[in-house]
Amino acid sequence: MERKTTLAGSGVQSWPRLLRPLLSLPIFYKVLIANSLIIFVGATGGTWLASHLNDSRQGLATPTSLIIFITVGWLVSVALNFLLLQIAFRPLMDLGKVMSRVQKGERSLRAPLTGLDPQADQLAATFNVMLEAIDEASRLRSTQIINAQEQERKRIARELHDETSQMLTSLLISLAILEKSVTSPEARERIADTRNLAHQTLRAIRNLSIDLRPSALDDLGLLPALRWYIKEYQQKCSIEVEFSATGFKGRLPAEMETVLYRIVQEALTNTARHANATRVSIVLREEEGAVYATISDNGCGFDVEALMKTPGQERGLGLAGMQERAVLLDGTLEIKSRPGEGTTIEVRLPLRQSDAAPVTYPELTPSEKQPRGGPVKV
Repeated sequence: MERKTTLAGSGVQSWPRLLRPLLSLPIFYKVLIANSLIIFVGATGGTWLASHLNDSRQGLATPTSLIIFITVGWLVSVALNFLLLQIAFRPLMDLGKVMSRVQKGERSLRAPLTGLDPQADQLAATFNVMLEAIDEASRLRSTQIINAQEQERKRIARELHDETSQMLTSLLISLAILEKSVTSPEARERIADTRNLAHQTLRAIRNLSIDLRPSALDDLGLLPALRWYIKEYQQKCSIEVEFSATGFKGRLPAEMETVLYRIVQEALTNTARHANATRVSIVLREEEGAVYATISDNGCGFDVEALMKTPGQERGLGLAGMQERAVLLDGTLEIKSRPGEGTTIEVRLPLRQSDAAPVTYPELTPSEKQPRGGPVKV
């Protein structure tokens, strides 16, 4: 969960105790008192000095001495006014600093409450409430968008599986019947080529349907879906994937399973496209009320900050999407990478005790444990 912080060292606790009652007054009265003190000092000092000059026998009442007196008095008044007003407006200046940093992107920052100035505290509290409302609205909007995407993926995958795949299957059956009834070798060869093309199209549609929304994720859960995906990934990309999962006593909440599956899927896709890696390690574990996922590869690595700051980068958008999915479940996602040193993605999602359903995962078959391209450990 994203931590809410306040601007450090900005409270009034550092001021002496004798000044705290004055700091608790409204800003109007602070300015009034400050200016009254300035007038008092100026009037008193001026009266005293005028009297002193009048009674002096040394002839100090010259134009030069008067100019010096006026200049010194003005400088003292300005300095005193600056000091007192800075103390009075300190909470507002602190609030302005927080606003400036929030505007630059530090959305987790919160304005400090002095506990002394009611008006400044009211402004800071209102600003904090506004930030919380914006964060909550953004969180809700992101959740709705991601849920809508998953529902649309599921709908398209179901239509591809139930309609398009069935049509292609019927076409294959018709072509097989037609091939048997044709005697011309040339026609049989063309029909066979058409059947092969239909087979390839059917496999591509099934793979697309599974990529959009694997039925195993809904029917069997996260681990079986990942096992199947890793098996297909190794065959397609020729990258060795070592997968292990420990501590799972039952299925996770559906939303959490979807988030973890998409994060692993995006990480493996980035590895195949950009990392030039030969080996990937995926470790999932459930412990201490949370689910942890670590995905690491031995690829070329990259500069994380530079990539995330570059607009329009598909890879950067994918990484940002992974982080957004984790944050929506009050989790964290950290990306560690340097050029030439590979990439590691660490995910933590909090899990409540009531979230886990009493459903066990099915065991792997020998063929699933040793797919082509490398081992999948469970």
